[in-house]
Amino acid sequence: MRHLKGGFKLRRNPAQRKALLRNLSASLIEKNRIETTLAKAKAVRPIVEKLVTMGKSGDLADKRRAFAYLYKRETVHVLFNEVAPRFMDRQGGYTRIIKSDFRKGDGAEMAIIEFVDYIYKKKAKKSKDKDKIKK
Repeated sequence: MRHLKGGFKLRRNPAQRKALLRNLSASLIEKNRIETTLAKAKAVRPIVEKLVTMGKSGDLADKRRAFAYLYKRETVHVLFNEVAPRFMDRQGGYTRIIKSDFRKGDGAEMAIIEFVDYIYKKKAKKSKDKDKIKK
C-alpha cells in the first residue's frame, strides 16, 4: 500500500528522477525560465522554492546544502547573489507555472515555469541587408 507516499514518480527510477530534478532546478536558476512538461514543472516547483528560501539566508551552511544538491559552483553563485536577493521581501511563491500547448511528437501537455519577476523580452528579428549580400 502507498498510504501517504506523495510525490511525483515521472516514470523513472529514483536515481534518474533525482538527476532530472537537479538538472531542471539548475536550469531554472540559471535561465530564469524553462519550458518542460506540466508534470515535471509541478515536480520541480517545490524544490526550487526551497532552494530560493535557502538562498535568502545566505549563510555558509545553506550554501553548502545548495551546492550538495546543485553540484555547480556557478549555479549556486547565481542562486545566492542574483536570484535570492530579488525575493528578500517576498514570503514564498517565487515561481509560476503557465500552461502551454501540447507537444507535437507525443501530445504531452507542456508548461513554462519561471520566476514571478521574470520579464519576457522578444528577440529582435534579423534584418536582411541586400548591401551585405552584394559585396
